[in-house]
Amino acid sequence: MADEPILLIDEPAPHVRRLTLNRPNKRNALSNALRAEIYSALEAGDRDPEVRVMIVRGAGTCFSSGYDLAGLGELPWHTAGNQGQWARHVVEGCFKVWDLAKPVIAQVHGWCLAGGSELATSCDLVYVAEDAQIGYPAVRTMSPADNHSHAWLMGMRAAMEQMLTGDSIDGNEAVRLGFANRAFPVDRLEEEVLAMAIRVAKVDPELAQLNKRAVHRQMEAMGMRTGIRAATDVHALGWHTKASREYMAQMRQGVTQALTARDSAFGDYRTGDKA
Repeated sequence: MADEPILLIDEPAPHVRRLTLNRPNKRNALSNALRAEIYSALEAGDRDPEVRVMIVRGAGTCFSSGYDLAGLGELPWHTAGNQGQWARHVVEGCFKVWDLAKPVIAQVHGWCLAGGSELATSCDLVYVAEDAQIGYPAVRTMSPADNHSHAWLMGMRAAMEQMLTGDSIDGNEAVRLGFANRAFPVDRLEEEVLAMAIRVAKVDPELAQLNKRAVHRQMEAMGMRTGIRAATDVHALGWHTKASREYMAQMRQGVTQALTARDSAFGDYRTGDKA
């Protein structure tokens, strides 16, 4: 329904706040309106002394199918314009979550694609359903990833395969490669995530903030923040390739048709067995 909230917020346990992306009919496609509400809610939880940990999940059949290419809307916060603005904006959003005091857990089931995978990546802990499908199909036709975290999380070889094929991986493979912490049968995912959130919430929030920051500082010392930011310039170059310009012309004729054309050559996503 048009009047339903696009983000649901509840507190399933003491000190635990849960955000549910609520566009199930759109497979929780990330419009900028939804993204604005997600980040606003995360920041509100970070300021709330009663909240110690937050969960992000999706309603319906999946976590998120990616950015809403049919209707993004205005950027939810200012980012310097011109070449590379979109990718810089995405990276800023991911580091907004990175820099929160409170731990954030991604609860991933079904599709977790492109922008959806970037939202999950930005969280501190990621738990997935065994049959989840995680990928970045936009590299096939549009550009490199907006947030190039793949090499940091998965290592060079796995990241290269993801970037050169756009193929998806299931939840078990996501754990093996380092994208996610653990995988569970989909019917157990919610209870397992909530149990972990309750466990994390037992730690004093001031100490938890320092523990979270300590891990991030090690990644930053190795250059993760600088490397991901630098990759936004490479992303911007992708939009100027002949293939990307031609594909965007197809998109303007119809998003669904263009996505189907993209996937049909590979026999997956919209044209595969999983829906």
